[in-house]
Amino acid sequence: MNKFFFIIIFFFIYINSLLANPNIKARTGILIDYHSDEILFELDPDSQIYPASMTKIMTAIIAFDLIKNNKLSLDDKFTISENAWRLSQAGYSSMFIMINDQVSVENLLKGIIVASGNDACIALAEGIAGSEENFADMMNEKAGEIGMTSTNFTNSSGINDPDNISTVRDIAIMSKYLIKNYPVYYELFAEKTFTWDRTGGEPIKQGNRNPLLYKNVGVDGVKTGYLAVEKYSLASSMKKKDRRIISVVSGFETKNLRSSESLKLLNWGFRNTNTFEISKKDTTFFELDTWLAKNSKIKATTKENYYVTINKKDISHLTVSLDYNGPISAPIQKGEKIAELIVSKKDQIIKKLPLYAAEDLKKVNFFKSLLTSLNYLIWGDV
Repeated sequence: MNKFFFIIIFFFIYINSLLANPNIKARTGILIDYHSDEILFELDPDSQIYPASMTKIMTAIIAFDLIKNNKLSLDDKFTISENAWRLSQAGYSSMFIMINDQVSVENLLKGIIVASGNDACIALAEGIAGSEENFADMMNEKAGEIGMTSTNFTNSSGINDPDNISTVRDIAIMSKYLIKNYPVYYELFAEKTFTWDRTGGEPIKQGNRNPLLYKNVGVDGVKTGYLAVEKYSLASSMKKKDRRIISVVSGFETKNLRSSESLKLLNWGFRNTNTFEISKKDTTFFELDTWLAKNSKIKATTKENYYVTINKKDISHLTVSLDYNGPISAPIQKGEKIAELIVSKKDQIIKKLPLYAAEDLKKVNFFKSLLTSLNYLIWGDV
């Protein structure tokens, strides 16, 4: 096996006062890089939590899925049931809808995402699935589909139920799914106010519950949560230039701690780590030598964008090497794996990324193959 190594050295001037650990005052938390999926920080991330209003992220995702598949429209209207209305009168965060109101899906979604309305959640769930129980089944099916292995939803809003459970790791997975698959609808999570022109009263203007939106530091979502049994929680995402980080933390004693500690964690991630794009999807990464083929070279590409996140103090130790059996013998079919990129830090392998043939590689005819082989035997040159 021949190994061809090339070294990418990233020169970076970094601050000497890099923090070793953010030491946040939460019961459980996780910080991930959006592009690389690298975990930058974790604090008991698989501990069971009551997700509270972070549940509403999945409620929105179900609606977005249906809209994407032309099974639901933002203009569709649902009739508000007594069941939904009663929740608006029970002291929970509400959109303040009234019985028999005809409310559009768009307004219900804004009532859920911006105002954190539990009544709007029930109205949307009943309108889509006939009952909140049926809607919870849809939520759980989606959770399983996207890899939320420790989550069980029993309602659409996250109000008190001992069986409505999750983990900060799962909430992070759900948040990334939302941002990646619905970037346009995700912009709703950055809206700071929502005004509902309610029946029988003055319009009600409510602010977004996410306190980090008002600090203008790059946070553009996603959702707060609070239950007496869980205390304060927050899923948030910060974007700076082309980089995004997602934080999910839970178990804060106060609102102020939820805000300050979440921001501290996000800033710590940006200050202490960098993410690099190793390769772009369908872009030729290398041209590799071939053997007994019609073409002397074959293009190697990746099937997806590859990123790696590394602590800034380790950047000078980051290397990327190419590993393959060469020269590449024909025939090769397009899409066949022909090499690997090895990403390492201080001789420790971080990632192995497959490279694929960007084209078919056909074998030369018999006589040319024979001539090539003889030439190699005589001259040692292909």
